[in-house]
Amino acid sequence: MLTDNRKIFLIGPMGAGKSTIGRQLAQRLNLEFFDSDREIETCTGVNISWVFDVEGEVGFRNREEKIIDELTQKKSIVLATGGGSIKSHIARDHLAKRGLVIYLKTTIDKQLVRTKRDKRRPLLKSSTLFNYQNLRELLEDLAKERNPLYEEISDITVSTDEYSVKCVVNKILVLLKKNGAIYKD
Repeated sequence: MLTDNRKIFLIGPMGAGKSTIGRQLAQRLNLEFFDSDREIETCTGVNISWVFDVEGEVGFRNREEKIIDELTQKKSIVLATGGGSIKSHIARDHLAKRGLVIYLKTTIDKQLVRTKRDKRRPLLKSSTLFNYQNLRELLEDLAKERNPLYEEISDITVSTDEYSVKCVVNKILVLLKKNGAIYKD
């Protein structure tokens, strides 16, 4: 069981499993689960793609920064962040200083498999891909930009490539115990 005010923040690229793993991790730890993208949708009343289309990435990132500020102040939560949330130094600072940051790492090959039919992700829309020959090239560019930022603020790194969601959650629980973030049963 986590201490009363523990906060776990999941970061990583799209398709790493932050939302899916986060929900199960929160359930196992009896914590409240939040997804920053879903919270933005709830606040705006529209989907993320619409926010991107109307306000652009800058407008979306401003909203994301504010929602991460709010959510990271809550107690006893698991938070799944958007893949680009770490682009903001303010959001990175909130995540790093206010809780335990777990970087869910995945390969571009796995990202391609996991996101190929996903129509909800704004960066996968054809207009974003206009400057790229293919999705792999876009994901490689995002990885070059973002992976160092994920690594910069992560307390724990877990690969999600070769494991089921249940196995990844169990692995995280073991690492949390090892790091003293949860009491031993």
